[in-house]
Amino acid sequence: LRKAVEFGLAKETALRALTTVPAKMLGVEKNYGLLKKGMKANFLIFDKELFDTDSRLLENWVHGEKFVVNETLAHDYRGSYILKIDGAILPLEIGGTKQNLKTTLISEDTLKVSFKVENQLVHISYKNDEDELVRLSGQGIDPIEGEGQLANGDWVSFVLKRKGAFVENKVKDLDKSAALINLDKVKLFNDMGEQWWPNMSYGWTEKPNQKAVLFKNVTLWTNEKEGVIENASLAIYEGKIIAVGNKQVDEIKNKYAFEIIDGVGMHLTSGIIDEHSHIALRSVNESAQVSSAEVRMSDALRPNDVNIYRQLAGGVTSAQLLHGSANPIGGQSVLIKMRWGSSAQDMIFSEAKPFVKFALGENVKQSNWGSYARVRFPQTRMGVEQVYYDYFTRARVYEKEWNAWFRLSAGDKKESKMPHKDLDLECILEILNDQREITCHSYRQSEINMLMQVADSMNFTLNTFTHILEGYKVAEKMKAHGAGASTFSDWWAYKYEVNDAIPHNGSLLNDMGIVTAFNSDDAEMARRLNQEAGKAVKYGNTSEEDAWKFVTLNPAKLLHVEHKVGSLKSGKDADIVLWSGHPMSIYSKVEQTYVDGCLYYSLSMDRENRERNEAERNRLIQKMLGEKASGSSNQKITKDRSYHFHCDD
Repeated sequence: LRKAVEFGLAKETALRALTTVPAKMLGVEKNYGLLKKGMKANFLIFDKELFDTDSRLLENWVHGEKFVVNETLAHDYRGSYILKIDGAILPLEIGGTKQNLKTTLISEDTLKVSFKVENQLVHISYKNDEDELVRLSGQGIDPIEGEGQLANGDWVSFVLKRKGAFVENKVKDLDKSAALINLDKVKLFNDMGEQWWPNMSYGWTEKPNQKAVLFKNVTLWTNEKEGVIENASLAIYEGKIIAVGNKQVDEIKNKYAFEIIDGVGMHLTSGIIDEHSHIALRSVNESAQVSSAEVRMSDALRPNDVNIYRQLAGGVTSAQLLHGSANPIGGQSVLIKMRWGSSAQDMIFSEAKPFVKFALGENVKQSNWGSYARVRFPQTRMGVEQVYYDYFTRARVYEKEWNAWFRLSAGDKKESKMPHKDLDLECILEILNDQREITCHSYRQSEINMLMQVADSMNFTLNTFTHILEGYKVAEKMKAHGAGASTFSDWWAYKYEVNDAIPHNGSLLNDMGIVTAFNSDDAEMARRLNQEAGKAVKYGNTSEEDAWKFVTLNPAKLLHVEHKVGSLKSGKDADIVLWSGHPMSIYSKVEQTYVDGCLYYSLSMDRENRERNEAERNRLIQKMLGEKASGSSNQKITKDRSYHFHCDD
């Protein structure tokens, strides 16, 4: 309002905007808004006119009760002083108004000082020449004596002695200098720091570039017919794998200026792919209706979720981000590459075929939601089946309406009404026309059978049953239908419908020739999917090569991106991971993770990042303390909400 008054708004109008007008809007104008006999005793006391930029609110009276906001200083502290502290003598100038002091400390540089008086106690704080904060407290008028604490924690005594009276014209110069004191010092208060991508912990100061790298003396897990090759080489260039094995590498090793990495004792694999994840999302469930096929996870993508960086540290290079399991028909998923520091759009795996989330079981019939949720259809498993038939049938009718309208001539189109655009049915129609795949949250044998029968009757194939902890019971039927499986390694007994889950499930499905993957559904488990793959060896005697495919090539096949990722093959994307040892060992660490040939994670870079994070944290703390010392108010620190979603969140 002060700015509006400066540009011509009448002060009386501005005052009414704060008082009588809102009182009338709230219907309380008989008791509030005016200084008038009989009105409630709500009023303010300023030291100057309300709209003066230097005015201070002194008292706030509420229903006749006085609240002191700023003390009225009886003594005029303005003038020239000498500050004696820790063997140093520093001149101090105090200007401004009697009630609104402005202070400057004269040393080698001109420094801002906070000088406040509260309950007859004087508080002084400033930054010394080393940018360290000094805080002092004392009593008196002339001299002011007390103690203070230096930045290193040492306690010191000080004396502030008045040397000269306040001079009005000197204040004008002082005010100007206080606003333009030493540009290096002003930068301390205003500098936002260097730009990071994303602008948070572990962000890049320079975004990664594609590298030409030749790995030698490593063990290659190719996921191809060559299998595991020991003491081998691999080369990447311009984001692609260009040579696999010593023979191919020898042919091109002198063609480019490669960075050579000698990986003696190390293992090199394709990047881990998580078929079922909920990281990097602001929300996962649009649960108010039975079908939410119109919503898209790409619209809720959070590219600055630190879980992306953490999962790079676990060797994950791609993940499918899914809608939750609140609805029989959920939202559209998005497949991302872990391009940490990129925009949401740039993280999307653009070559991937689109998917949508379906769900069966307790979640969709709302058996775990409490009595308040007993309002939405369906409430039973048979109701869930009917939802699918209803929506697939409606989608075909919708298609016929649009086809009929398109067949009309231009003249007839003008006379007829164009059908209503329904994004929900558009998505479901894509399923029927083999333009979109389904990944379905599932547990029980009976429901898995049911949905395959629905798909057969509607003439489409279910792509993936995810979780599918009773998959071993229906493996033959799944194989006949053509569905794949993305399951857990050894989760069971966490709710009633998983009572029959067994840790051998993945191995049994794989033995039946079904494309089988292990997924996380959990931000923490995703960092250890390499160890989850090892459990197929432990429980089901799956071969090590097949078990490793559970988290690499097989999820790539389920997501229809195996032509781009999932194995070490010339021409594929350079999404690769260098391990310190056997990739399924609990003792192995990720040494390096590349996405599209860019190094997004390494142990050495991580150590540097941690040191840089700590330095930036300390810089920000000092900046905040400096702002407070200069008299500025600080915004209250609030922790950003952390999202660790699961299907039923």
